[in-house]
Amino acid sequence: MDTKQIALLRLVVARFGEMDRCKWWNTKGVLSNVGEMVFARGFPRSHLFARARTVFAVANARSQEVFNPPDSYTLWHLPPDVEDQLDDAWSSWLGKPETIGEVLSKINEDDSGIVLGCLESLGLVSAKVIERANKLRRADDLRSVPIKLADESRNEAISLLAAAHCCSEAGKLSVPFIRSEEFPS
Repeated sequence: MDTKQIALLRLVVARFGEMDRCKWWNTKGVLSNVGEMVFARGFPRSHLFARARTVFAVANARSQEVFNPPDSYTLWHLPPDVEDQLDDAWSSWLGKPETIGEVLSKINEDDSGIVLGCLESLGLVSAKVIERANKLRRADDLRSVPIKLADESRNEAISLLAAAHCCSEAGKLSVPFIRSEEFPS
């Protein structure tokens, strides 16, 4: 499993969800240059990671508030072994923030407002995932995007959770989810 890819998928969706973009969660520009100036004062060496973790936590809380399906996974709530691997990987990234910083700069340069396009331009999702995401629809409650997996791998399933945010509208978050019994092991 590629923990860096998962972190970058979260980073793209987190940035697009901020109030100065798609208005899905209540952070405004934390992952922008403004957020960098503010956080760099208190976290001169680790501000990038502090900013990312802050928006990830807010995105998780907002997603749970909008739609919290039992026995399911979302981009912000993955299987425990995946979350553990992500937590372990953060420490190795702290010493090399350049790569993630470069990706965040590219995300901020994207002014299309289309999360799926940004994921594609950064090479974080495959053509197969893009095709699947474009076929997904919001549930009748308009608060969720149920994903039924076909033959996707674990990485593809997580990529699909990120890409499925394309079903949300500005100011109207629809939470993509996969039932835990369907999630690849």
